[in-house]
Amino acid sequence: MAKKKKKWSQKVTENSDALDLKEGIFNQRSAKKIADSLKESAEKSNRRKSSPLGSAMSMLTFYINRAGILLSKGRRQTLEKAKDELRKDFGKAPKHGK
Repeated sequence: MAKKKKKWSQKVTENSDALDLKEGIFNQRSAKKIADSLKESAEKSNRRKSSPLGSAMSMLTFYINRAGILLSKGRRQTLEKAKDELRKDFGKAPKHGK
């Protein structure tokens, strides 16, 4: 049986040059847990090229965009809520007013 070739986007998610992500971070059910983990990774990173908020938000947006139509409606909502949680964690106003 031939080895499955990893997609470039999976490789980026697993081996980001800017953030060391915890395994399974995007599989968490809680938007708050996803946001907290991304925040922690972004603040610890010495390799990121932008602010911790920018790096964390970029990784989350990248994941959402790459998953595309494969994300269920509920999963997408959780990940979008994680964006608002990230904004709150960094002292910014959430975009969705919650």
